[in-house]
Amino acid sequence: MTSRDYIERKAAVMSRALEELAPSFDNGDGRNPIGSCCEAPVEAEVLRVLSLLDDVFYPGYRSSCDRSVPLETMVIERLDETYDILYRQVKRALPLRYRSKYDSERPDAKVETVDEGMLAAEAERVMGIFFDRLPRTRELLKLDVVAAYKGDPAARSYSEIILSYPGLRAITTHRVAHELYLLDVPLIPRIMTEYVHQRTGIEIHPGATIGESFFIDHGTGVVVGETAVIGNRVRMYQGVTLGARSVKTDDAGLPHKTGKRHPTIEDDVVIYPGATILGGDTVIGQGATIGGNVWLTRSVPPGVTVTLKNVGEY
Repeated sequence: MTSRDYIERKAAVMSRALEELAPSFDNGDGRNPIGSCCEAPVEAEVLRVLSLLDDVFYPGYRSSCDRSVPLETMVIERLDETYDILYRQVKRALPLRYRSKYDSERPDAKVETVDEGMLAAEAERVMGIFFDRLPRTRELLKLDVVAAYKGDPAARSYSEIILSYPGLRAITTHRVAHELYLLDVPLIPRIMTEYVHQRTGIEIHPGATIGESFFIDHGTGVVVGETAVIGNRVRMYQGVTLGARSVKTDDAGLPHKTGKRHPTIEDDVVIYPGATILGGDTVIGQGATIGGNVWLTRSVPPGVTVTLKNVGEY
């Protein structure tokens, strides 16, 4: 077979494939779950933002640091690049905010359009608030590092925690994603947290509210749901789930996506490996200890220790 024959056969195969594929790209009324999408955030750009902010939060740890360059110069350079990239990605994501007001599977689904000027103004507003909150985010991360050092007898230094602990990497990404979630930025927070989920095995929804000095030891298999609330100085081990007790549906059979579905964990609680705590009404009281492999769907009073032996009392 000559190269010309190969090219002709290849062209014929591609032509048939395209002819069959083309109808599947039609967005039509906006209800195609994987129609063509040219305005969604770019994953690689979102992940670049995480890398840049790592340098801001942990200067000299996650990338090489030129000691001849003043720290302030490095930080402002990273912030400058972060602003430009994130502004563009937020602007691309914002139209999804208006579309997501209506579930695309519903018969009354609507798609709202927003003019370019409004998108630009809203993206700038979001960026201003997000950047104003970065100093507070870094203060929280300092407390998280200390919590990990105090909570793990195997930790030898802060540097070890920053460079190698999956729990810190997960909470770092979560604290960034959570701020964007609070600002009602679509999709970008989930891209961030699902990326770190892939890296660490720790899944924290960006909507979860997490207090100061949070420490996840080991971490693999931890799941924290969207409406979970975690207080200060909480310590959690691998395989812990803070989940929903059940998924309620409406008349059309679609899941409700509002309301509190996940537990509240008050201050100074310790949750050991494999524990499962479910339900939006479930509250684990301050200072309680939840033993390994415990299954809980009811609240626990402050200061109580729950184990497999006494879990039936709760």
